[in-house]
Amino acid sequence: MKNNNIKWFYLIILALIWGSSFILIKKSLLGLTAFQLGALRILFTGTFLLTAGYRTIKTIKKEHWKWIIISGLLGSFFPAFLFAIAETEIDSAIASILNSLVPLNTIILGLAVFKITSTKRQMFGVIIGFIGTALLILKGAELNPEQNYLYAGFVIASTLMYACNVNIIKKYLQDVKPLTIAAGNFAPLMIPALIILFSTNFFNEETYNNPNLTMSLFYVGLLSLFGTAIAKVLFNKLVQISTPVFASSVTYLMPLVALVWGSLDGEGFSWTQGLATIIILLGVYLSHKRKA
Repeated sequence: MKNNNIKWFYLIILALIWGSSFILIKKSLLGLTAFQLGALRILFTGTFLLTAGYRTIKTIKKEHWKWIIISGLLGSFFPAFLFAIAETEIDSAIASILNSLVPLNTIILGLAVFKITSTKRQMFGVIIGFIGTALLILKGAELNPEQNYLYAGFVIASTLMYACNVNIIKKYLQDVKPLTIAAGNFAPLMIPALIILFSTNFFNEETYNNPNLTMSLFYVGLLSLFGTAIAKVLFNKLVQISTPVFASSVTYLMPLVALVWGSLDGEGFSWTQGLATIIILLGVYLSHKRKA
């Protein structure tokens, strides 16, 4: 019973943190390019995590390193850039709704890659979820002709990576401490992130003269500390004390938080998009629910 209460506590805290991440990405992009944001997010988060958990890295066994590196790439590195690129064209609230496909993709990849069986109800949920996603993207493109909704594909690609990551943590890293996984994830990612940052001409006069730079760096700092570093440790723990599908269910609640932030920031949202959101969440619910 104790674990059951803790897992719900983690789920709600993660929903609040990650639901706020999308607006922080949007605000960070005011003074940074997508690749600068992604690289800085990795570097800041790596600094936070290695400061707190560098001593635990030596406890990682040789056979775990492969999965920790893959987990870091799929669960942190690539999505940090893909979400930033996506939000250069689509609203932060839409990105958060599309992110709720993670549980659906967890089911699909669990069946296809990790040999976890699924029920007819779950497969029906997957189909409904895809219908809702298509409706959301098509209506968004209609309402916002100035936005390129093909960029939604970057979010969908990230949800596939997140789904793969959560299955990897549960299957191969169950016995590794959450902070150790997180620190191990980011240790090998900082060098490529630094190379990417240098390649974006971040360290030049034009960047420093941008009036939005200071606030953008502040938002990246918040995003890295809470949205990635702290949330990463909490999520790893949640996966270990629950199931991959329950842990990925945090994406049910994130759109509610992100929609509030998006509305406060003036983002438009139609009734049709609201219906599409409900269809997606219904699909996620059906895919999540197993027969007794």
